[in-house]
Amino acid sequence: MAPIHDSVADSPYAVVRLLVTLAIMTIGTSGMYLIAVVLPSVEAEFGVSRADTSMAYTAMVIGYGIGGIAMGWLADKYGVVWSTLIGAVGVGGGFCAAAAAAGVGGFIAAHGLLLGLLGGSATFAPLVADTSRWFIKRRGIAVAVCASGNYLAGAIWPPIVQHYVYTDGWRPTYMFLGIFSFVCMALLALLMRRPPPEQPPLDQSIPPAAASEGRPKAALAPHTDKHNSGYVRPFGMSPARAQWVLSLAGIACCVAMAMPQVHIVAYCMDLGFGPARGAEMLSLMLALGVVSRLVSGLICDRIGGLRTLALGSVLQMVALALFLPFNGLVSLYVVAGLFGLFQGGIVPAYAIIVREHFPPSEAGARVGTVMMATLMGMALGAWLPGKIYDVTGSYKWAFLVGVAWNALNLGLVLFLLWRSQGGAPVRRLKLSRASS
Repeated sequence: MAPIHDSVADSPYAVVRLLVTLAIMTIGTSGMYLIAVVLPSVEAEFGVSRADTSMAYTAMVIGYGIGGIAMGWLADKYGVVWSTLIGAVGVGGGFCAAAAAAGVGGFIAAHGLLLGLLGGSATFAPLVADTSRWFIKRRGIAVAVCASGNYLAGAIWPPIVQHYVYTDGWRPTYMFLGIFSFVCMALLALLMRRPPPEQPPLDQSIPPAAASEGRPKAALAPHTDKHNSGYVRPFGMSPARAQWVLSLAGIACCVAMAMPQVHIVAYCMDLGFGPARGAEMLSLMLALGVVSRLVSGLICDRIGGLRTLALGSVLQMVALALFLPFNGLVSLYVVAGLFGLFQGGIVPAYAIIVREHFPPSEAGARVGTVMMATLMGMALGAWLPGKIYDVTGSYKWAFLVGVAWNALNLGLVLFLLWRSQGGAPVRRLKLSRASS
């Protein structure tokens, strides 16, 4: 049996578990960044268009989003170890199935159903929610470290896979990735069998920064209302309505976030700088995104999730707007770096907000729902600029539309801040028998 001090929040075991989670996420989300590496080889072998091959990415993102809700619910009910084991099967099987695909249809299906729906979906939202339950004092930085696995995957895997695609071909490389991913993720999942610690009472679990987002501690005491007997209403709204507002905010911010991430290479080609410069800017964006997530986690521990999200939204909007007047090579490197530095901490802040305003027993499903919304925003943000470019022949209007979506996100976040400070209760917590 584990020592008592290792079975509580903020314990040494929680730190070890965080590192295990980081490793699982770095392996499990690798598929999102490897399609770009194998795209030319797959396109040439199957004799199809770039758009047809790119559908594998779209299918995988949709699978990530839909599967995230189901995997979050599964983790809430049966424990994160089971969702992670399913993810190991999905990621490993997805790479192997894609390697064995006879045509582009099978390649797309392997990415959408296995790498996305069953695989990668189990390695983000459920793991972020689980991490939030193992930390109280340093929850923000812990969630940021966990979520950084997604960006680490983008920094680590593409150059490695590119080397082996060049020397051995994409099919053997994908087959090896499948076996490697399954074995490593399954073994790491077995290290996460301990259930999360019991959550302390509300007044002990609210960090000072989170409490400052709403009313004084005395005003956060649980109470009943006619719509939701035995619960406090998040942001003074029903849980369902609060979830919808958070999800819409997630869509809006990620439409804006996806535009430079997906189109920076094409934008550089349009300006005559070539794809290599665009790829370097993308790498710079992702590398500084890791820094952004860690710094935002520290900020989140001090000022709370909502204020951190509002700060990130303002800074992302500023960086996105800077793409409009600056289109020189050096200035684009600077703007791309600023964009990565400003936007990386936004998505993890949603997980913190969910944990600050909803019961821990619902963390997996609710974080999964919000993450699905952010992924839908990423999918829309990947397609919309291309469509605007096809119509206008320029990325100028695409960036303007992105700024508008960002402004919508900021408005929704400020609305939630106003609700949490305007006299409405900000927590939803089931009453104990003693308090009733």
